[in-house]
Amino acid sequence: MNCLIVDDNPIALSTLKNLLKIEDSLRLVGECENATEAYKILATNKIDLLFLDVEMPGISGIELVRGLGERKPLIIFISTKRDYASDAFDLNVVDFIAKPVTPDRFLKAVIKAKEIFKNHNLFVASKKDEFIFIRDSSIIRRLKLCDINYLEARGDYVKIYVDDKNYSIHSSLKSVEDKLPMDMFSRVHRSFIVNIGKIDTIEGGTLIINQNFVPVSDAYKASLNKRMQIL
Repeated sequence: MNCLIVDDNPIALSTLKNLLKIEDSLRLVGECENATEAYKILATNKIDLLFLDVEMPGISGIELVRGLGERKPLIIFISTKRDYASDAFDLNVVDFIAKPVTPDRFLKAVIKAKEIFKNHNLFVASKKDEFIFIRDSSIIRRLKLCDINYLEARGDYVKIYVDDKNYSIHSSLKSVEDKLPMDMFSRVHRSFIVNIGKIDTIEGGTLIINQNFVPVSDAYKASLNKRMQIL
């Protein structure tokens, strides 16, 4: 995984750099002392894992993550103050480590990040055979594309709805959208993709699919109507 360290404390930054050397799967792409520099590196490099201090001059680590939105990599927050842990986990981060960072605590957080990273990258769609593979907890499960009603973005996860149940995978909705056959699926909202063949009715800005209500934003209405070939 490509990593970036953001910490305004030189000692803490040096400690993290040394800890990264004990895990072969981690590659340090950059290091910086504030959020402004971090934005620049994130914009020009593929970063998979971000080690991020909470308290920094100017923009805090929490404000940085909020500003990244769905584009954010996996995050491990690091801080001297445990009071920030609640706010950090509300942002669906991998872990929160209290300083000073010990090797054991560092490796524990990295193991969690590696597992999430592996799950995040396991989403394979086959147009030819019309199915996808997803990781459902510890099980790799095959789903028929025709059984999917719609998909919903939920923070760092995407929820996949079928008739009788749903599954959650760690991914962005954009990443999933890129892998789905667009002759079957259509984006109807920043948080929703629907199976066009599963739409029962449309009323105003709402779709009904299998008795569930899905919003349609104005930005996607024209495209959806065209795709549906309404008579």
